[in-house]
Amino acid sequence: MATSCLADRLGRLVALTEAEAAALGALGLRERTLRRGATLQRAQEPVGEIYVLKHGMLMSYLLTGEGSRQIVRFHSDGDLVGMANLAYRAAPEAIAALTDATVLPVELAALGTLIAAHPRIGALLLADAQLAQVSLAERLAALGRLDAKARVAGVLVELDRRLRESGATSFPLALTQEEIGDATGLTAVHVNRMLRQLVQEGLIAREGGRVRLLDEDALARAAGLLPGPALDLGWLPPAAEERGVAREGRL
Repeated sequence: MATSCLADRLGRLVALTEAEAAALGALGLRERTLRRGATLQRAQEPVGEIYVLKHGMLMSYLLTGEGSRQIVRFHSDGDLVGMANLAYRAAPEAIAALTDATVLPVELAALGTLIAAHPRIGALLLADAQLAQVSLAERLAALGRLDAKARVAGVLVELDRRLRESGATSFPLALTQEEIGDATGLTAVHVNRMLRQLVQEGLIAREGGRVRLLDEDALARAAGLLPGPALDLGWLPPAAEERGVAREGRL
C-alpha cells in the first residue's frame, strides 16, 4: 500500500510491495513550504539533496547569457524534483514555485541508501526519468518546428495530463502568460492571442481563472502530439523481498 505521494506516483507505473512503499514513505520526513514565486534552488549553487513535491506546482528553468528564462520542466504532486542534482556538485538548473507548494527535501546519501536496499526502486526511478525526458523532447521539437498555437496547445496538454493523474477535470492556470511564453519561446502578447484562439475554436474553456480542455484529442492534434507508445516495464528486477524468497527456495 502506498504511504507517500512519491509511492503513489511510482505505484501507478508498477505495483509496489509494502516494503518498497514504506521505504519511499520514509524519505523526506521534514517539510518545506514555498509561496508562489519563491525560489527553491538557484542554478550553480552547491547541492546535496533533491525534493519530493508533496503538493503544488514547481518549474525548473535555465537562464540564458542574455538573462532570459527558458522553462524546461513542470512538476506536480509526487514528482522527484532536481534529479539532475544526482550528477553534479552544483545545481545545473533553477527551481521555483508556480503555486504555493510543499516539498520534502531528500539527502542524496539517503536516496543512495534506499536504492542499495531496494534496487527495483532505483530502476523504477530511472524509467520514470525517461518519461520526463520524452516529454521534454516533445517540447523541444515543438520549439524548433511548430507554430505558436501548437506550442501553447502542447503546454496545456502537458499540464492537463499531469494534473489529471490526481483526478482533476480542470486546473487553475497557474502559469502567467509570461511564464507560458518562457516555456514556449513566445511573448506574453502572443500567448494571450493563442489562448483566445483556442477558446474560439472550442478546444479549451477559461472560466474563473481555470482552464478546462473541451477536446483533448483535438488539442493534442493541434499541438502536433502523436499517441505515446505503450509502457513496458517487464524488464524491472524483482523486489528485494522477492529476491530473498527466491534465494531461500534455491537452498
